[in-house]
Amino acid sequence: MVAAIEENIMTIADTELLVTRQGVRLHVRRARVEDETALAAFFTHVSPEDLRFRFLTGVREVSHERLRSMIDTNDRHTESLIAFADDGSILAAAMLAGDDSSTTAEAAIAIRHDMKRQGIGWTLLDQLVEHARRMGYRTIEAIEDRENRSAIMIEKEMGFEPHAVEGAPMLVLLRRHIA
Repeated sequence: MVAAIEENIMTIADTELLVTRQGVRLHVRRARVEDETALAAFFTHVSPEDLRFRFLTGVREVSHERLRSMIDTNDRHTESLIAFADDGSILAAAMLAGDDSSTTAEAAIAIRHDMKRQGIGWTLLDQLVEHARRMGYRTIEAIEDRENRSAIMIEKEMGFEPHAVEGAPMLVLLRRHIA
């Protein structure tokens, strides 16, 4: 049993093939240092609104420092993932960041603008939920801008419950218990 769990956890560190309900093939793996240039190019294909939704700020471009922090955070609590198409282009980036007590993990996903509405967000979030469960987290959360209706709808469909964020009326915390 332990070997099977370790094998499942390792597949996310290597490359794993996922297929959306719409048939989009995603080759998912951890972000690496050598991915920085490709990640920077990917974020130029994410709409300004989706950049705001992903980073919860008005960033116009993703800085070198932010890219490095996304890549360098791959440790036992945080994983930055990249989803590639068959041709090697990046379709999406996802992050799972857990707390030090390994009870709660937060998920965040960005999708290339021209690839939205093809099940990529659903598929990656489902992968993050399962990965968090395998790692022993009891809860997974996402913080969304209230205007990000499509992400909120997907999360609610997947069993996440909305909660107000004290002091931030434009944000909503979506939480799902997974253990």
